[in-house]
Amino acid sequence: MNTIAADLEGTLTTGETWRGMAAWMQAHGRAGEYQRFFYRNLPGAVAARLGLADKRAFQDRFMERAAGLLAGLGQAELTAVSEWVVTNELWPKRRLEVLDELLRLRQEGRRLVLCSATFQPILEAFARRLGEGVEALGTPLEVEGGVFTGRLRGPVRSGAHKAEHLGKFLQGEALFAAYGDSLPDLPMLELAEQPVVVYPEPRLRQLAMARNWRIIG
Repeated sequence: MNTIAADLEGTLTTGETWRGMAAWMQAHGRAGEYQRFFYRNLPGAVAARLGLADKRAFQDRFMERAAGLLAGLGQAELTAVSEWVVTNELWPKRRLEVLDELLRLRQEGRRLVLCSATFQPILEAFARRLGEGVEALGTPLEVEGGVFTGRLRGPVRSGAHKAEHLGKFLQGEALFAAYGDSLPDLPMLELAEQPVVVYPEPRLRQLAMARNWRIIG
């Protein structure tokens, strides 16, 4: 029982991938393209926020559509965009107390894997900031002939999909601890011997208190 799993957005950082992508597009002369994309998705965002539509389902669809904004980029360009998003959005907003705890556990010999709906290259870029050997299980992108097609290679890895992929990654090994912040992280948290909720949304906080799970924030 040596592995720790951690969600990214809301857990390790208060930054958001979509905000980083929007900022990257604005900084690279593509602000109009992103604005058109944003307004096409605005009605769904409003419905989800008002509780008129499933929030997680909308977020997953948004991720699928947002991938299309990066269509046509080569591997090197994808890496550069990912580093930009981490440098300018995700890393500056990192939760230092949580990262410090995870790094202490790594020093004790634990294996750390980041599990997130975030696109795989962006998750890998964040993982690299945490040191050699930190692994990443994000939403994979479809690349053909060295060029990103704008499509995902499989479903967005949130909720049950995230837990399923983590289970395959563990190959029967028990999970020592898991860190998450929202209800979609519940399937992953339930895999762990020691579930830890980080600045949780209200429904997850209530559940964590009922189950006597550790709460940070």
